[in-house]
Amino acid sequence: MSIEKILVVDDDDLSRSYLSEALQRNGFSVDNASDGQEAVSLTDRINYDMIFLDMRMPRMGGLKVLERVKKTSKETTVVIMTAYGSIESAVEAMQKGAYDYIIKPFSLDNIELLLKRVQERQKLIDENKYWRSKLDSNVENEFILDKRSRMFGVLNNVKRIAQSKASVLIQGESGTGKELIAHSIYSYSQRKSKPFIKVNCAALSESLLESELFGHEKGAFTGADLKRMGRFELANGGTLLLDEISEVSPKIQAKLLRVLEQEEFERVGGTKTLKVDVRIIATTNRDLRQEIEKNNFRQDLYFRLNVIPVIVPPLRERREDVPVLAEYFFDKYKSGIDTPLTRISNEALDRLAQYDWPGNVREMKNLIHRCTVMIDSEVLVPEHFENMLTVSKSKKNKEFSVGQTIEDVERDLIYKTLEKTGGNKTRAAEILDVTPRTLRNKLSRYKELHSELELNIDTDIDEESKVAAESLSH
Repeated sequence: MSIEKILVVDDDDLSRSYLSEALQRNGFSVDNASDGQEAVSLTDRINYDMIFLDMRMPRMGGLKVLERVKKTSKETTVVIMTAYGSIESAVEAMQKGAYDYIIKPFSLDNIELLLKRVQERQKLIDENKYWRSKLDSNVENEFILDKRSRMFGVLNNVKRIAQSKASVLIQGESGTGKELIAHSIYSYSQRKSKPFIKVNCAALSESLLESELFGHEKGAFTGADLKRMGRFELANGGTLLLDEISEVSPKIQAKLLRVLEQEEFERVGGTKTLKVDVRIIATTNRDLRQEIEKNNFRQDLYFRLNVIPVIVPPLRERREDVPVLAEYFFDKYKSGIDTPLTRISNEALDRLAQYDWPGNVREMKNLIHRCTVMIDSEVLVPEHFENMLTVSKSKKNKEFSVGQTIEDVERDLIYKTLEKTGGNKTRAAEILDVTPRTLRNKLSRYKELHSELELNIDTDIDEESKVAAESLSH
């Protein structure tokens, strides 16, 4: 749900017109009310996405209006407008459900920043609703398994794990379904009516991640024009998923440890200590014990996260699931599209079961999806997978040899992986077991130090690898 319909409630005609006109110029549909009773009458008939509400008005004050609005529409975002002398009342209003307050007089720049922040928050709420509805309706679909599967032991523990508040550390290779297991734990927990908030720790720099997790106060750093709530505050009472926890810097690790131990933190640039009740689920595709030995990860944080460990086996170690998953994804993706495909041959299923699946379930899902779109036959046969799963003879003859430097070997492996993924850097990073940021840095270095390689790349890799390498510049 985006912000479309806004109500401005203010008994001051000039202030009301000033704000309403500014909002209309930014493309919003705006209604106006000159006092609290008129506002209540409008909200009884119209669902507003957002309300700017003055605190002191005749006939009915802002707090009374807020209470009425929250009884009928809890999801409406209410922003209190107040003068300097009534900040205590504004804080009381936030305790009653207001999203934030702004001090009169305010600038239009501050209003634009506030709207951007509200829209970001709404995006998280919408994402949370999506996952909740998806999980409530069909939580186990992507865990279709053979009865002999090693995953049964993992999934049998999910409901039991869900009932605890203890932190969970889900470990497994990229593409094994760690995030789906995290969502399953949330959906079975007593917190499923509360927020489920996700943070990809590898996607943000240290400073951005700190602000994203803990929020910041106005003026905390350049560009911090408004106070911002962090993911811990947004997840209060619910669950916070820390995806790729191994990529967190030592500074952020220390702050996470404090939240886990004391359930409190301060916003960036702030001094007020905030208490939170959040369950932590963390995922990693690395062995954190090895990261501890390398001094990349705090041992005390590892013990706090690893209260309940969940180990997700790779697909190559549970090959019995391959035919069942292939059939499931085949039926899922051919449904609703115009395709002549009717079934997967037994020979094709055997071929899939023999493959090592470096990208695990995600790779299989993408492969089957691609087949349902691109293959014109009635039956999928092994030949349809040849260009997708096997290394050709010409490539087999081109193995790494003595005399190459480690950098040469690494570079060739990266280019070959990009070839396999069609130039998809995110997918290549998953297969190589590095973060997308690490892969981008390596590619940038190759571009700077080996420009002659890019000009004459066919001397080092085959023609298909050349295509993948050239895609780096796009």
